[in-house]
Amino acid sequence: MSDLFHVSPDVAAAIAGGSPVVALETTLVTHGLPQPDGERVAAALEAAVRAHGATPATIGILDGTVRVGLTRAELARLATASHPVKVNLGNFAAEVAAGGCGSTTVAATMFAAWKAGIRVFATGGIGGVHRGVMEMGDVSADLTALSRYPVAVVCAGAKAILDLPRTVEMLETLGVPILGVGTAEFPAFYRRESGLRVDRRCDTIADVAHAVRTHFDLGFMSGVVIANPVPETDALPKELHDSALGTALVEAVEVSGRDVTPYLLDRMRTLTGGASVRTNEALLLNNARVAADLAVELAQSVS
Repeated sequence: MSDLFHVSPDVAAAIAGGSPVVALETTLVTHGLPQPDGERVAAALEAAVRAHGATPATIGILDGTVRVGLTRAELARLATASHPVKVNLGNFAAEVAAGGCGSTTVAATMFAAWKAGIRVFATGGIGGVHRGVMEMGDVSADLTALSRYPVAVVCAGAKAILDLPRTVEMLETLGVPILGVGTAEFPAFYRRESGLRVDRRCDTIADVAHAVRTHFDLGFMSGVVIANPVPETDALPKELHDSALGTALVEAVEVSGRDVTPYLLDRMRTLTGGASVRTNEALLLNNARVAADLAVELAQSVS
């Protein structure tokens, strides 16, 4: 590893020993959830990963160094930073070179996890093709990362604010398989269903692990989307979801670039009376558990 990366001792030991490791992102800490929820949920995700037998590796950038396995103090420092940068593939190197402080998006976390030798990553929902793409050309770098880095990304589908049909179509174009955990339908983040099909339904973690391992063993250099629906009891009611999302999208017409997703997530929080935040937390924890189970299964299949 380059001196620009720092892997914590426990994460380094787990990787070296072939033990299960799960990468976790930090944009949810600084931009995805209101404080102090972001820091609290990040700690809860680490605890969930540990409880399911894997080592958590929360990733962020501090003082121009990519930290793979943030300590609790480092996580608190990132969470309370005055202006943390939302780090993506495009601004990653510049932020490191500037000696800056930043939280890693799905794309940036995938890159750092791949560099460190971590093959399983848990997040909330991936980015994708934005609505109005024909006018704005706004496509998330998460899709670029999924086409480049062989990491299994456990998520509740793509964020509901996106153009989901175009996102699923783009994943197919990029050669990124979508495996549904107990579902044949692509999840829509706050909701379990989108009307879109996954490439293959897997009803057990062993099935998921076998498909992921085969993808990597065949030599594909793309990631794998592990589509894990939010638990039914935690999903947003359809009427509330559709009403809030419709209003938020209308209000966001003047917002662009990296500000779109944080803006829409914040408006969803307000318009649902905080219910979207509770759903977000539930799906994050569910994804962390499934990712840990997957990492354990993959480690056992190697040994």
